[in-house]
Amino acid sequence: MLRSAARITLLVVPLPALAQDNVVATATLPRDLSPWGMYLNADPVVKAVLIGLALASVVTWTVWLAKTIEIIWAKRRVRAALNELVRVRSTAEGIERLADAQGEVMQFLDAAVTELKASTGSTDREGIKERIASRLERIEASYGRRILRGTGVLATIGATAPFVGLFGTVWGIMNSFIGISKSHTTNLAVVAPGIAEALLATAFGLAAAIPAVVIYNVFARSIAGYRAGLGDAAAEVLRLVSRDLERVAAVPTSSARRATPLSVAE
Repeated sequence: MLRSAARITLLVVPLPALAQDNVVATATLPRDLSPWGMYLNADPVVKAVLIGLALASVVTWTVWLAKTIEIIWAKRRVRAALNELVRVRSTAEGIERLADAQGEVMQFLDAAVTELKASTGSTDREGIKERIASRLERIEASYGRRILRGTGVLATIGATAPFVGLFGTVWGIMNSFIGISKSHTTNLAVVAPGIAEALLATAFGLAAAIPAVVIYNVFARSIAGYRAGLGDAAAEVLRLVSRDLERVAAVPTSSARRATPLSVAE
């Protein structure tokens, strides 16, 4: 009798373990736990998040390449024109030296000459300087806005990508817990793949956000240097205008009536 009871006990005790093993064996587990394999087995919402973050990363590196080339050429152009400008003694000579150049400094000189022509006959030198300074300020602001185009996308990606990845992670973990409740098991082999797929979204979010933030900060410093060069060029043009106006004021009275800022600029 005792032997029969022992045999029955031995047969009954292993049944829960066998049932759990059957659940694990029949559970749908990804064969490949590489990033690509986890993507293929992820929830559609998590897949959409991963695709969006991958596109954001592509945009980040595209903007980096395009803006790097643009900023480098812009800084070199302003530096070369400024080096020429510091060697001249009048706006007319500056236009002559930079006749073949097309860029920011030439725009400054054209604006100065335009205002000198519009102020023909005026004897208020300070008023002329203020109007020219206003024109140069507007041109400088325009070029500053132009060089900033595209950097706002980097700031947006850097700020939102971690949260988008976190959303994908939360959604994936939620689905993992739902799968756990349906399978009636907490075996690590069942739980781990779903959580790994969910965490992949956070990893993609960080991979998209970190380069975007770093590149944005690098561009911010480079653009600050470019705008400082524009400020130096604008100040140099104002100095040339001031010299021209002083030369006109130094002309004798009989000749001063015939001499105008226009004749000096031309």
